[in-house]
Formats: sequence, C-alpha cells, structure tokens
Amino acid sequence: MNRTIYSFFLYLLFPLVVMYLAFRAIKSPDYRRRWSERFGFAKLKRTDVLVHCVSMGETLAAIPLIKKLIAQYPQYTFTVTTTSPTGSAEVIKAFGESVQHCYLPFDFSYAVKRFLRQIQPKHVIVMETELWPNLLYFAKQQGGSLILANARLSQKSASKYASKPRLSAPMLKQFDLILVQTQAESERFIALGVQPQDIHVCGSLKFDLTIDPDKKQQAKQTRKQWQRMDKPIWVAGSVHPGEFDAILAAHKQLLISFPDALLIMAPRHPEQFNLAAITITQAGFKLARRSMNDEVSSDTQVLLGDTMGELLVLYGTADQAFVGGTLIEGGGHNPLEPAAMGLPVYVGPNHWNFAEITELLANAGGLQCVAGADDLAQLLAAKWNNDKQYQQASTAALAVVAQNRGALAKQFSLIDSLWQ
Repeated sequence: MNRTIYSFFLYLLFPLVVMYLAFRAIKSPDYRRRWSERFGFAKLKRTDVLVHCVSMGETLAAIPLIKKLIAQYPQYTFTVTTTSPTGSAEVIKAFGESVQHCYLPFDFSYAVKRFLRQIQPKHVIVMETELWPNLLYFAKQQGGSLILANARLSQKSASKYASKPRLSAPMLKQFDLILVQTQAESERFIALGVQPQDIHVCGSLKFDLTIDPDKKQQAKQTRKQWQRMDKPIWVAGSVHPGEFDAILAAHKQLLISFPDALLIMAPRHPEQFNLAAITITQAGFKLARRSMNDEVSSDTQVLLGDTMGELLVLYGTADQAFVGGTLIEGGGHNPLEPAAMGLPVYVGPNHWNFAEITELLANAGGLQCVAGADDLAQLLAAKWNNDKQYQQASTAALAVVAQNRGALAKQFSLIDSLWQ
C-alpha cells in the first residue's frame, strides 16, 4: 500500500470517522465541539512552528520543550495541535493565547492540505508516534524542516510499519531529525529504512518531570483533611473499563487485612466516570466522588477521581499506585508520575507503550508487574506490612527518575542546531 491507496481507503472510511466522532460525543460533551477543526475548516493564521501533540500525556511532556523553544525564538509564532479535548485543555492551560491552538485535522488529503496552506509552517515538530502519511508528505512539500521528537516505537508498532513498506518507508524518510527515547527504538527505526545519521537517542522527555512543590503541599494537605495520615491509601490511575472489576476485587481483598484502606480510582477518560461510579456502588463499596466534593469520611472505601488534571495530586496523597491500560490490551500509560512522587508502582502485563521505562523501574526495584487482582492485592499488602521493603521501592522509583533526567536539554539542543 502506498500513500495514494492509503488516501483512497481513508476517504472510504469517512462515514465511519463521522460515526466515531458522534459516538465519542455521546459519551463526552467535549467531542461535540469544534468539528470544523477536525476536517480542516478552521480559520487559522500563518505560523512559523507547528508542534503536534496527541492527548494529555504527550502534551504535558511537550510543554517544557515548547516553552524553551519559544524563549529561544521569540520572533517565531507557534501553533500547537492536539487530537483530544484533554490535550487541548492542557495547551490552553499552559499557553493561553500566546500560541495558536486547534485540533489537528484527520489525515484526509484535502483537510491536511487546507490546514497547512493556511498556517504555512517553516518547522514542524511531531511528538512521539503521531505518524500520519498525508500530514508528513504535504508538510515536507512546503519545504520546512520535519522533526519527530521524543519518539517511541514499540516492537509491535514497528512490525506493523514493516508490513507496509511502500507506505511507511517514504513517510519516515520525510524526517530531517528523529529524537528517540531509547537505543532499541533507534534500531527499530533504522530497520524500517531511516538513515542512522538522522536518529539521536535522547531519553524520554517524561523523565524531565518536575513536581511542583505546591502540588506536593496540596497533596499533603488533602490527605490531612481526609484524616488518613496513618491509614493505607493506594491509587489506580488511568484505568479503563475492563480493569475496573480487577481493581475493585484487589481492594476488596485488602480491606480484609486493612479495613481502613482507601482506594482512589481515576479512570483514564471523562466519559468513563459515570460507568466507574456505577461499577463501584454495584460492587458494594462506600463511594465518594471527587467531582462532587463528597466528604472522604472514615468509612469511605473508594474515592472516584472523576476530575481532570488532578491525577498527580492524587498520586501525591497515596502510598502506592497501579497504572492502568495494562490489564487490558491497551499498552499502558506513563508510570513515571507516581514514581516521581516516590510511590512503589504496579502495572499489568500489557505495558508495551512504556516497555523501556517499565523495565528501568522494575530492574531498580521501584515497579512490579502483576497478573491480576490477587497479585496486586498481595504486593500492596506486602509493602504496607514491611516498611523496609516499602522504603526500598520508594527510593528506587525516585532514583530512576532522577538518574534519567536530561532528555529536554538534549532534544532542545538538537532542534536548535537544525534551526540555526
């Protein structure tokens, strides 16, 4: 399959794309808005730099890099795009009106051409794995530089690209610079046809996570308000339907030995909040909802983290954390936020999106992989029963984050050199 055939099939899928948006809109009101942007009909100004993130996680990782580039190039105008409402909210929160922001259009050739014709960027930075053939082709046609920053490529994704060489090889050769997180990912890109001189191993921007002292203080005060300074608390963060039952089963086991234990369950997507609430109450737990400012009393067993942008603070209130998307075929979410808070971390077996980061944390002793509810309950209980074991895991998690910082400086330096 080449790009022309890809574009043809994409047009055939147009009705399904509309149905997808409509389906997401039913569950999440934020998806009902700004459809014109998704199909290339937004009114935009010309810009010097286009930075495309994806959702909230990629956007949060990109924000420090974007801020450094803005400071270095005050004469440039920036457009930052995302694909999700949560990512959009983070851009607006971080930059306000200092950058132009919209959703990236779907990869229909007409939409991408119209979008790029309006903004005419001199430089395009794509974050992580947002590899859209038409976007990259038409951006390169305009003559600007093209950079893939903080790039990650799992073996599973690499195999998919390898199965479509006529589409993937020309697409990847469009990049002037690919800044990968690990050596393994560098080798995968080279195997797909990228020239070694175009690739640099820089580490992950996610390691350059700086915890705002105010957030730490807020977390401490929140736990104090709950009157649970000496009671066990754990967080199941970024969890999905398909994991809810296992998380609640693990908590039910923990309550036998730790009747005062509190589970904070934070679903990944806002449209999952009500389903999570129903699942928790049907399982017989005493529930409080964060969004409703429910009191976390002495008999509260589960706090539903049904707010956006608070997960880091919620991790800070807890002793240990499970990171979701890993007990289902989801590939997992970033385990570094709880690790940076000094929490022992647990993930399920499906963590390929963060395989190298997970391996680093596991080898150091800051993370453990669980098969399901029983494993999770046993390991959580073991840490609460053994303070030395808990402290070793906590220290190891913090050390991995500290030792691997520096990706921001490396990636900024390479981009800066290309732009000079």
